Amino acid sequence: MSSTAAKKVKATAPTYTLTKASDDNYVQGRRSFMYYRELGITEATAGKLRCQVMGSKDGLSQPTGWHIHICDAQVVHILSGWVDLEFAGGDKVHLESGDTMLIPGGLPHNETATSDAFELFELSIPADMGTEVCDPPA
Repeated sequence: MSSTAAKKVKATAPTYTLTKASDDNYVQGRRSFMYYRELGITEATAGKLRCQVMGSKDGLSQPTGWHIHICDAQVVHILSGWVDLEFAGGDKVHLESGDTMLIPGGLPHNETATSDAFELFELSIPADMGTEVCDPPA
């Protein structure tokens, strides 16, 4: 066999990842007033994606401040309650239960208000999504 011949590689059968509602896998997150429930996707995808359910029982007491996320994309789907966001250019968006939004990495935004209690599903690509404070857009 020549040195350029293809080598046989043992394939690993794909499998699934399941997180049950009863699983209690809460982790520390970006904001102290929120809870973050890790859904096991980060480990299953070797860091390509992160999926979390996050929320608060006390709501947002003041805007989060202008920031960007260091990622390819952040997807937010509101499960209950509502969230108000503001974007560069002056766009104001009200998300409520059932609404889904994609926020590209690097897009300045500010969460300005929430319902007293809210819960959302967040997917980030990649899993390791950084957050940096930025100046308000001019």
